[in-house]
Amino acid sequence: MWFQKSKMPEADNALEGRDTPIAVGGTHFVNGNTIVAPFVEGIELAYFAMGCFWGAERIFWQMPGVYSTAVGYAGGHTPNATYEEVCSGRTGHTEIVLVAFDPGQVSYGTLLQAFWEGHDPTQGMRQGNDVGTQYRSAIYTTSDAQLAEATASRDAYQTSLSAAGYGPITSEIDVAPMFYYAEQYHQQYLAKNPNGYCGIGGTGVSCPIGLAT
Repeated sequence: MWFQKSKMPEADNALEGRDTPIAVGGTHFVNGNTIVAPFVEGIELAYFAMGCFWGAERIFWQMPGVYSTAVGYAGGHTPNATYEEVCSGRTGHTEIVLVAFDPGQVSYGTLLQAFWEGHDPTQGMRQGNDVGTQYRSAIYTTSDAQLAEATASRDAYQTSLSAAGYGPITSEIDVAPMFYYAEQYHQQYLAKNPNGYCGIGGTGVSCPIGLAT
């Protein structure tokens, strides 16, 4: 039921999961770079959840300066969850995109701009017709600087959204938890399946100038 899948499970009610990670190939289907660590020197990581991870990942792999991307699950309780388990609403994970980027070519602010403009961050436990905890909006940060910039960007974008008649931003912003890779067939899904489903859609409200510096 939607109302069940839209409520975060308690840890003691979450699925148990497993110790063995889901196996993924190491090569990005689009650009040929690795999707697993170690990455080349100078690469930094960022994590964004903005609804179905198929469309979200495509937004980022198309950006200049992004070295690699991968999709997975994070923010919940169940270790090495499967897609079916995440869809049950009993893991607490959201569908997340790992973005490996070169900060000399693309700023974290530019990634934040793509995140905010690429979906509606006011919808809580859903994104469009996709309903459940796995579709909630989130930014998971890998440094104090990212955390500060993500929080500031949220506050700035809230001003723009409010002026356009939108409600409060519900995006979760926190230090990055464990990232669990999704199954191989999910990786770069829309490059493998160009006519596949993509529920990603923004509000049409521009991210304030200055975030992408």
